[in-house]
Amino acid sequence: MKRLLLILWVGLCFMGSATAQTPPAGADEGPRQLWQLLDYVAVDYGGAVDKGAIVRESEYAEMRDFTANAVTQARGLPAHASKDAVVTAATKLQEAVSSKADGAEVARLAHEAEALLVAAYPIPVAPKALPDLKRGAALFQAQCASCHGTAGAGDGPLAAKLEPPPIAFTDRERARSRSLMALYQVVSQGVTGTAMPSFAALSDEDRWALAFFAGTLSHDAGMRERGEQLWKHDAAARKEFADLAAVTTGTEAAAAGRIGSEAARDLTAFVRSRPEVASAAGNAGGLTLSRTRLGESLAAIRKGDKPAATRLALSAYLDGFEPLEPSLGARNKALLTEVESGMLAYRSAINNGTLAQAEAAAQKLDYLFAEVEKELGGESADPLTTFLGSLTILLREGLEALLIVVGMVAFLKKANRPDVLRYVHGGWIVALAAGGLTWAVATYFVNISGASREVTEGLSSLFAALVLLSVGLWMHQKSAAGRWQAYLKEKLSSAMSKRSAWALFGLSFIAVYREVFETVLFYSALSADGNGNALLGGFGLGVGLLAVLAWVMLRTSARMPIGKFFSISSILVAVLAVVLAGKGVAGLQEAGWLGASPIMAPRIELLGMYPSAETVVAQIIVLLIAVSGFALNAYRGRRLQPA
Repeated sequence: MKRLLLILWVGLCFMGSATAQTPPAGADEGPRQLWQLLDYVAVDYGGAVDKGAIVRESEYAEMRDFTANAVTQARGLPAHASKDAVVTAATKLQEAVSSKADGAEVARLAHEAEALLVAAYPIPVAPKALPDLKRGAALFQAQCASCHGTAGAGDGPLAAKLEPPPIAFTDRERARSRSLMALYQVVSQGVTGTAMPSFAALSDEDRWALAFFAGTLSHDAGMRERGEQLWKHDAAARKEFADLAAVTTGTEAAAAGRIGSEAARDLTAFVRSRPEVASAAGNAGGLTLSRTRLGESLAAIRKGDKPAATRLALSAYLDGFEPLEPSLGARNKALLTEVESGMLAYRSAINNGTLAQAEAAAQKLDYLFAEVEKELGGESADPLTTFLGSLTILLREGLEALLIVVGMVAFLKKANRPDVLRYVHGGWIVALAAGGLTWAVATYFVNISGASREVTEGLSSLFAALVLLSVGLWMHQKSAAGRWQAYLKEKLSSAMSKRSAWALFGLSFIAVYREVFETVLFYSALSADGNGNALLGGFGLGVGLLAVLAWVMLRTSARMPIGKFFSISSILVAVLAVVLAGKGVAGLQEAGWLGASPIMAPRIELLGMYPSAETVVAQIIVLLIAVSGFALNAYRGRRLQPA
């Protein structure tokens, strides 16, 4: 058990190092403020300069000040491979403003800098929940009307005393170039050098509600009605706002270049007033991010920047596609497996292949994304599909944890050590509570990145595999010697110290939390289908089936002769170690910690089998260690038996 404690300590150190890599709260404030400055210049520069001539001196001075601050903030960003590109883009923007360049050119340069910034320093660009526009309207009247006016025309009772004057949200020209994300940033941060204060004291939900409402003030009912018809009958128009993130980051001016000015105006008016339609369509919206990151990854590999290409490829999978896996898996498991294999092949082509191979793999992925879009972009999943998805996820994730915990409980009962049972039960109970906390944090406070998820799952799987392999060999050694009864009576009582009991607590916690962690995130994604009762029904049935299985296993183990129990248990524990080794390596591959070399092999997630050389080799190594250890134990056991 001392060896188990050592492994536990090492595993927790690894997990601590992974946690330390998670950005602290507020780490994205610098990129957020820089994004706000860039967007502000893109939108408002046209009101300061027209055809090379200064129209409003005060606003032009503001533009020069903002671009100077943008360059300073870009230079102060955390170290990153793309930081220099962001600084260069901000500098070009500053030079364009200083030379009184055309408004369209300044807007292009500003948006180019924004794209580079977000690619290098991702920041949340959409609300976690649908904004409440009625709440936004009430907040606007209470917080904003005194300056901006009750209708947002910039004519509030305090407006005449302010310099520069408050923005008129009804100004159509400026509204065409302003995104909801920009309004949210202004509400959150305020605007330096103006009377616009920060409303950071408001909740995130209230700030988004306020931003959405302000974004509707330049549109009228006629625009919204025409936009609704476009949404219903024009599939190409709907693609402009494929998800909530597209609604918050898109602008009318940008959409006009693709679908025409009037269509862009009317469609923007509709989706901003009815964000729920884009949110529903956004069941496949993660594909927008996947496609964007995939395109950026290809651009990076063409420039010879393999690290950036790999990072962007991982983001395409982890941040774009992976959240869709529960919904897609419930509908079309074969397509899900194809996409996962395609992602693995693309990352392998980046690291080990030619540019032509990477482009071919990317082309195949683009086709697969289109298939996923067809699968998810139609009607929401029916209740039966959601029910089956919920049930499958819980059974798949819960079975491994159940086998480990029930095995420990049965072992301690056989050893007549009820006093240590509470440590095992405490471990899985604390793990469930930690899972609930994870859900709350992921839902209301921070975004858990895909890489963080995979690192946590990968390291915890490998840790559990090491512990189980050690325990399995130890159990088989005693079983092969045929001395269980004497061992339990004479040695176990003294050997089972408090430190060993806490080690069992740790194993119980890790085994359950790694499954709860993934289940929580998958259920969050599956809930987007809106079939709440079906989701809960699948969850309830899954819990019931796991409880029945646990009862059967405990009853069976209680009646089994002790030697046979430990012999079978040692084999089961070794098999679990092999499974978790494969899952652990696969998780670290998906997080980018390990390379991936695709091979022709089946993908059986239940057994931890994945079509890559690294996962197969890891499982073979663990299997060889287990088989060799069992053979050595059997040989020693025969020698110890009397002739």
